[in-house]
Amino acid sequence: MSRRLFQRSSAPEQEVPPPGRYEIRFPEKSRLSQDREYCEVMHEGQWKRIRFHDYDSIYQLPGLYEQIFYEALQCRSHDRLSQMLGDALVEHGERINDLRMLELGAGNGVVGEKMRALGVQALAGLDISPVAREAALRDRPGVYDDYHVLDLTRLEEAQAGKLRAYRPNCLLAVASLGFGDIPPQALTAAINLVAPRGWVAMNVKHEFVASARPDSYGALLRGMAASGILEIRSYHIYTHRLSVDGRRLHYAALVARKVGSEAKDANVAEIALAAKVA
Repeated sequence: MSRRLFQRSSAPEQEVPPPGRYEIRFPEKSRLSQDREYCEVMHEGQWKRIRFHDYDSIYQLPGLYEQIFYEALQCRSHDRLSQMLGDALVEHGERINDLRMLELGAGNGVVGEKMRALGVQALAGLDISPVAREAALRDRPGVYDDYHVLDLTRLEEAQAGKLRAYRPNCLLAVASLGFGDIPPQALTAAINLVAPRGWVAMNVKHEFVASARPDSYGALLRGMAASGILEIRSYHIYTHRLSVDGRRLHYAALVARKVGSEAKDANVAEIALAAKVA
């Protein structure tokens, strides 16, 4: 297997009543950039406009997240990453029920619920939003053993100690990286929590991974691979979901093994962000 890395609208609204609890309409032929996408939701007798990256507003309406992204826009990233992680475990003779997983950007627990169904026995959620935690506990009680609300770019030693005591050997981040939601520095901090020989499974918008910027996800991942911190086991570019006007949004998904020593891990950010683009 190759280890080569990466190489509103003034238009009228189109009403789309996907199956589910809410009546939703999307802007027609909008060509909005991904970080500006929105929909309108009929709630309490009025149309309410909600940006897709305003997760707190979405989570406050039970089931809306699933209806927008999984039903209407056909998000399949949770399936793709779970399959890739499962394949890597089989290749190495390991079992999914031996994972002690941290889910970064856990949101309302959609992905965590799938991980439980696949056999993950130990699962902790991480998110910066208390609203996300409330939604996960409301919609999927019992999915997470613990759910931590914290900012990984400002992680206190007591918080880090509590997370390390969980002894995580897998980090999962599905559709949570990019657009200012979880910066590369937070991803670095999360990877540092994973035990040696543990797993990292994540996806991110392809253009962010391909970016030559020194502060990009691409620089971070190329640097970790070049310095021996991560060993990339699989890497795929695929359709994450549809845009509001039906375009395919391409993401990169990867599964990696953490093989770097603790000494290297202490300087992951500096090593990675200084790395040259291959």
